[in-house]
Amino acid sequence: MKENYIARKLKINGIVQGVGFRPFVYNLANKFQLKGEVANNSSGVSIHVEGTRENIEFFCSDLFKTHPPLAHLVEISFNEKPVEYFKDFSIVKSISENSRSTLISPDVSVCDDCLGELFNPDNRRYKYPFINCTNCGPRYTIINEIPYDRPNTSMKEFIMCSKCRAEYDNPSSRRFHAQPNACVDCGPHVSLKDNTGRNINSSNPIEKTANLLKQGYIIAIKGLGGFHLAADSVNNEAVTRLRKRKNREEKPFAIMSYGIKQIREYAFIEPEEEKLLNSIQRPIVLLLKKEPNPLSREVSPNNRYFGAMLPYTPLHYLILAYEFTALIMTSGNISNEPIAIDNQDAFERLGSIADYFLINNRDIYLRSDDSIVRRSAGKTRFIRRSRGYVPVPVFLKHSVPQILGCGAELKNTVCLTRGKTAFISQHIGDLENLATDSFFRLTVNHLKRILDIDPEIIACDLHPDYLSTRYAEEQLNVELIKVQHHHAHIASCMAENGIDGTVLGLSFDGTGYGTDGSIWGGEVLIVDPVRFKRIANISYIPMPGSASAIKEPWRMGISYLYHAFGEDFWNLDLPLLKQIEEKNIKLIIEMISKNINSPLTSSLGRLFDGIAAIIGIRNHVSFEGQAAMELEMLAVSNSEEIYDYEWLSGNTYKVLTQPIVCGVVEDMARGIHPSRISGKFHMTLIKLFSELCEVIRKESGLNRIALSGGVFQNSILLTGLIKALEGKSFEVYMHSKIPTNDGGISLGQAVVAAATAKR
Repeated sequence: MKENYIARKLKINGIVQGVGFRPFVYNLANKFQLKGEVANNSSGVSIHVEGTRENIEFFCSDLFKTHPPLAHLVEISFNEKPVEYFKDFSIVKSISENSRSTLISPDVSVCDDCLGELFNPDNRRYKYPFINCTNCGPRYTIINEIPYDRPNTSMKEFIMCSKCRAEYDNPSSRRFHAQPNACVDCGPHVSLKDNTGRNINSSNPIEKTANLLKQGYIIAIKGLGGFHLAADSVNNEAVTRLRKRKNREEKPFAIMSYGIKQIREYAFIEPEEEKLLNSIQRPIVLLLKKEPNPLSREVSPNNRYFGAMLPYTPLHYLILAYEFTALIMTSGNISNEPIAIDNQDAFERLGSIADYFLINNRDIYLRSDDSIVRRSAGKTRFIRRSRGYVPVPVFLKHSVPQILGCGAELKNTVCLTRGKTAFISQHIGDLENLATDSFFRLTVNHLKRILDIDPEIIACDLHPDYLSTRYAEEQLNVELIKVQHHHAHIASCMAENGIDGTVLGLSFDGTGYGTDGSIWGGEVLIVDPVRFKRIANISYIPMPGSASAIKEPWRMGISYLYHAFGEDFWNLDLPLLKQIEEKNIKLIIEMISKNINSPLTSSLGRLFDGIAAIIGIRNHVSFEGQAAMELEMLAVSNSEEIYDYEWLSGNTYKVLTQPIVCGVVEDMARGIHPSRISGKFHMTLIKLFSELCEVIRKESGLNRIALSGGVFQNSILLTGLIKALEGKSFEVYMHSKIPTNDGGISLGQAVVAAATAKR
C-alpha cells in the first residue's frame, strides 16, 4: 500500500484567483480522500496532494473537467514529491513570490444565486447592493496587488463581521474565501447626495433615487468601473437635458433594462444577441430598433440601433426593479474625458450635469468603461473591449519578450506582453487632453505592477505628435521601436488568429500616419510581422483643413468634387452646394489649389465622409465616424448595382476615386434615392477590392487576407467583402477577440516589435 500512496505537487497558472478555485480544489481533494494543501501564490495556485495514485489521477482529471465557471486554466505543471503525511487537506495562507505570472479575473455580473438572495426578504442580505460570492462581482477594478487577497483590494477597509467571516471560513459556503464578501453590517454602503455634496436624508436611498429618476432628474451613479449618468429613457425632456449638459449632441446613449422582456419593447433580439446580453460579461450590445418604440428619440438619434445592456451589479437590479422600461446609463464624464471613479472628483466634474449623486464608500482602483459589441458577418465583433473582458489576455502563438505597446491616439488601449500572453488594457479613450493622458499613464503603471511586467521594449506609432508616442520617447533604458499604423492593424489581426508568415492585408480606416508623411487609410499591404510593403492604395486627395475635415465632411465632399470635375463642379445640382455658403466653398478650393493646410490622404474613411456629404446625408459630425455610420445605415444592403471603378498600375496600384464620385453625382442628377446610391457605393468597394486582391494574388502568390481598421466596423462592407473574397477561394481572417478599430493597435505594435527585436 505504501508504494501506491504518493505525493504530487501541482502549479497552475491562469485565471485561478478570485474565482472560487481554492475552495473548489479543497472540496475536490476531500471527494477523493486526498490530504495536503492549496495556496494562492504570485504565479497562480500551488497544490500539494497526497493519496493513492488512482485517486490523485481522478483528482487531476476533474481539475480540468469541472473547474469553476470563471476559472481559465492556461498552464499546469506537476511532479512527484516525497510524502509528508498530511493529516487533512487545507487552504493555507497565500505565498508571496518575487515573480508574478498569475492571471486576474475581469469584473463579472452578479450571479443568479446572489440575485435570488438579493430579492429574498428572509435573507440577511435582502436588498444589499454589494452582494457577491466567489462566482461573481468585482475583481479587476478593485485589485491593487497580487495575490488576489482582501488586503490587496479596496475591500481591505471593511472588516468582516462574525457572520461573514464564518461564511468565508466555511468550505461548504458559496462565499468560502470570497474576497469582497460583506453584508449590510460590515460592508460598503450607498448614500444619496445633491450635486453640492449635501446629504439627502432617506431611509431607502435606492428607492429615493428611482423616484427622482421617474421625476426627470439626472443621477450620477457609482458603479463597478466608474460613474454612470442615469436618466429615464422614456422622458424626452430629461434625455434632452442630459445631452445639453453633457455636451453630447447626437452620439447614442447606452441604455440598461431589467431583463430581456423590457428590451424587446424597443429592440429586436436575435438568439446570439440574447446570449451576449445574458453573458457574465454583460456588454452593451447593438440591437436593431423597433419602430415605433417607447423611448425618447434623443436616446439614439439618426441611428437604426440601440446600445442596450442588462444589469450587472446588484445596485443596478435594485434601481431597475422600480419598473423602468430602460434607463440611460452613459459614462460619467464630460465628453472626451475619462469616466469619474472617485467620489470627490465626480462631484467636481459632474456637478454641472447631474442633479443628484448615488455614491458608495468602496474605492475603485482602476476605471473600466462598459464594453460594446455587435454581431456582424456571423460573429461577435468588439467595438470597445473593456469591463467584463479585461484583463483576460490574448494568447499568442509564440513566446515574446516583455513589451509595452502604447497604442494610437483614438480609442487608445495599451498592451503588455509576457511569454505567450498579451494583456490589452481596458478602453482608455482618445488621447487628446491632459486628463486622458494621465489615465493612460496610470493604466500603464497599474498593469505593469499587477502583472509584474517590466518592459524591455516599447512600441509606439510613427506619428510624432501622438501623446502615446511622446510617452514612449520619454522612457529611458528601453529599446524603442516605432510601428507604422496600418502595419500594426494587420499584425494585430494576424496575432489574434495565430497566423505566421506573410499575408495580404486590407487596412481601412480614417487616419494613420504614413511612411511618406501623408495620411493613409485605404491600404492594401503585403505584411509579415517584421515588415510590410504597400502594394495598393486609394489615390491621394487633399484634406482641406486637416483635422477640421474630419469634423466637417462637407470639406471632403468639395475636395472629391473638385478633384473629379475641376471648376465644372460649380455647375452641379447638388444639395451640398446649396447648403454651404459660396464663400466657404471658395476658401476650400483656394486651400486645395495653394496647398494650404491640406495634407494628402488615401483614407477610405474620408471617402465615406465625402460621399455622405455629396448625397446630402451629413455636412457636420458631432462624433468620430458619424457620417460613415449614417451612410451605412441608409444603404440598401442587398444591392447588386455598382459604379464604374478603375485603378492604375505602377510601383503600386492606385485606386481612382473619380469614376465612383462621377457615378454618384450622375445618380443624384437622375433623382436616385440616397439609400440606393449608398448601396451601390458599398457594393462597388466590395467588387473593386475583391478583384484587386485577385490581381495581386497572381503576382504575389498570397492567398491569405487579413482585414483590419475602423472602416470594418461597417457590417455591409465586412460581410460583403468576406463573401466576395471567400468566393474567390481566399482564406480570410478578421477580428473577433479585439476591436478592429484603433483599440487593437497596441497588440499589433507589440507583436511587430517582438518580431523586429528577434530579427
